[in-house]
Amino acid sequence: MCGGKIKSIHARQVLDCNGRPVVEAEIVTQGGAAGCAGASTGTSVGSGEAFVLRDGDPGFYSGLSVCKAVRNVNEIIAPALIGMDVEKQEEIDDKLIELDGTKRKTRLGGNAIFAVSAAAAYAAADLKNMQLYESMTKKRPRYLFAPASNVINGGRCGGIKQDFQEFMIVPKGITSVKEAIRMVVEIFMYLPELIAKETGREVDLGSYSGHAAPDEDPFAVMDLLERAVGKLGYKKNICYALDCAATGYYDVQEKAYRYRGKLRGREEMIAVLKKLSMSYPFAFMEDVLEENDFEGFAAARKQLNTVVVGDDLLCTDKERIQKAVKIGAADGVIFKPNQAGTVTEALEAARYAKEQGMLVIPSGRAGGVLDDPEKEIGFAYEFHMFKTGAPREGSRTADINFMLRTEEKTGIPMLDIEKLPIMAHLGEAGY
Repeated sequence: MCGGKIKSIHARQVLDCNGRPVVEAEIVTQGGAAGCAGASTGTSVGSGEAFVLRDGDPGFYSGLSVCKAVRNVNEIIAPALIGMDVEKQEEIDDKLIELDGTKRKTRLGGNAIFAVSAAAAYAAADLKNMQLYESMTKKRPRYLFAPASNVINGGRCGGIKQDFQEFMIVPKGITSVKEAIRMVVEIFMYLPELIAKETGREVDLGSYSGHAAPDEDPFAVMDLLERAVGKLGYKKNICYALDCAATGYYDVQEKAYRYRGKLRGREEMIAVLKKLSMSYPFAFMEDVLEENDFEGFAAARKQLNTVVVGDDLLCTDKERIQKAVKIGAADGVIFKPNQAGTVTEALEAARYAKEQGMLVIPSGRAGGVLDDPEKEIGFAYEFHMFKTGAPREGSRTADINFMLRTEEKTGIPMLDIEKLPIMAHLGEAGY
């Protein structure tokens, strides 16, 4: 049988949910199966991620076009992969890695390589007339991940600069996706009314589709979230998460953090986060320090009353995760397959992390496309939480709707994160 052998590969430039050009690859097999995938890219990007190849011509899409990467798929990758079997994902990905020959996929572009790798996975699922999550593993998942939804965004807006990037709410103590999403949406919808009442300010749209932070003080932001959650009666079922994205306010020259208008050292930042973690029930804090400070992460992990997670620190890279495990720098990893460059490399990194007892948290990207595979991979391999983004717009609502549909179709319950041993701190008194 040759139904799974690749007949054609074609790439094109399309747009992500932020209107930026991305590579999309389409694979058709000799048996007529087809898979199509785009290579999402982030706005906050770790230096260890697979390289996103853009054209750099300021007169064309402001330099963001990906025509070079598209040509690399059509002229270099496609001829090399014709005849390979889409059901042999590792062989396809090994070939892609060989064709590029660099650690970060700088020759052909990580965006070119990942689009093809993900398209092959989708084609293999189509060949078997399955969803991607069904195709990837024969084991029936025991649970669906819990949502971690970004409701208040950092950045600069309306004269306010909030240094921390994402304030998230995370349902706990329940196993129903439908109920969890309802709580998230109701809190999100109530926040503008509360913020306007408490601050006298109209609520602006944030950089990541959530509400723009109404205050530069993270404690003031958390107090507003606590009041919203309490007003709606969800206090026992909601905890929080924070993405500091600390590399964004780290001054390389000064070797310090420009936090709230002042230069602050590593220990000062850890002290701020420690106080936050002792004041509110945080499920996790992400990227608490700049992306290469493994030793600092290890120090923070010993002091914070929450789970310390790496995104820019770890970049879905097995070698970086191994280093973090060796020195105790993180309890969890954000899973973004395009960071690794191929589906196989991303899975190897995530499986290793899970074997080490770490949380694995799939996440969409700020420049997402609707067919991002991380949600289906995360469900197939029983990852723990999913960073859905705010409950509005494009790829974010697509991720949320995937959770709702999957619960209804499969009857599989949502993971109650309170039951995870690593979340024992959530049961402690004192908040």
